Amino acid sequence: MSSASVTRSLPMSLLRTAILLLCLFPMIAAAAEPVLPAEHVDADGPYVFRSGKRLQAHWICDDHVVSRTLRQRTSGERLPPQCGYPHPLRLTAPAASAAAVLPAVPRIVAVSDIHGQYGLLVRLLRAHHVIDAQDRWSLGRDTLVIAGDVFDRGPQVTEAFWLLYSLQQQAADAGGAVHFVLGNHETMVLYDDLRYVNPKYLRSAQLLGRSYPDLYGADSVIGQWLRTRPVLLRIGDTLFLHGGISPEAVPLALAPAATNAAYQASLGRPKAEVKADPATAPLYDGKTSPIWYRGYFDGRLDTPAVQALLDQLGLRRIVVGHTSMPHVSSFHDGRVIAIDSSIKEGQSGELLFIEDGQLSRGLLDGSRVPLAAGVIDAAD
Repeated sequence: MSSASVTRSLPMSLLRTAILLLCLFPMIAAAAEPVLPAEHVDADGPYVFRSGKRLQAHWICDDHVVSRTLRQRTSGERLPPQCGYPHPLRLTAPAASAAAVLPAVPRIVAVSDIHGQYGLLVRLLRAHHVIDAQDRWSLGRDTLVIAGDVFDRGPQVTEAFWLLYSLQQQAADAGGAVHFVLGNHETMVLYDDLRYVNPKYLRSAQLLGRSYPDLYGADSVIGQWLRTRPVLLRIGDTLFLHGGISPEAVPLALAPAATNAAYQASLGRPKAEVKADPATAPLYDGKTSPIWYRGYFDGRLDTPAVQALLDQLGLRRIVVGHTSMPHVSSFHDGRVIAIDSSIKEGQSGELLFIEDGQLSRGLLDGSRVPLAAGVIDAAD
């Protein structure tokens, strides 16, 4: 039978589907192609690994590996820059697992979905005096929350991680706090799903003789730090997380410390394994898990349902990243705040400010304006 005869015999709905699939096939095929390493890395690093009583630091400078060995000291070891991250680092002993529930604080600044856009992040934080001109902590006793997704897409993932690692130390010294909440891209990279990795990093891994996930293994300074970060973080009456709490995930949110511990223990396990294991499958479900959920924005939950969920959890609001918006936006009459302001595009970005219960957003020029009104994109 000819293709024309087959087409004539198809019902109209199936015909439309077939035409759509044919149109999408080139894009699907292109998306399935593996990411190939870049040909050259100008600057990347450091990647720092613990080996017995020593630290092994490696940079990629002009496509060549530069290495240094340091002794581990309990007070921390200072590592000067070579290339890549431009500031000295204080490398401390592995941190304890972060708390899941913290008391309310007067002022919180939040941002999410950096995706390797270190330069843009620095501009935004400097504009609002979160950091000074030397990229050191300037927020005193206040709190900064990053709601996940430093990995993938952009060209300065390494620098962004070291900035947050350093700011966390500096904030603690000043009586403030920096909290990094894991996103889905942190879990993806660590279980070797590299669909969105910047080709630069595959070249870095190639030069260092490791896989890219192994650069963040349990023997690495940043890998150890990631394995102590939370997925759920409650500060006062506000819950911060990457994706959101679905009705199916309410039990996970009611036991945040246990949920965080389960995520931390699962990081780096193979993707198929964590999705097949009944103990971890709810953590990685692509539609309902705390790192993937988008139901506040697509019509799955209306405002009364969101309020019912907040009542179950004893919350005033939920702050999430993951779902990209043009601005930091308020949904469901302020019950959900979306803070993925599309920094990943490398053009602009915004901060959320929560100050004694009052909310505003900070723009790249340093100005402050009200939150944007979110628009629900309901399914047909």
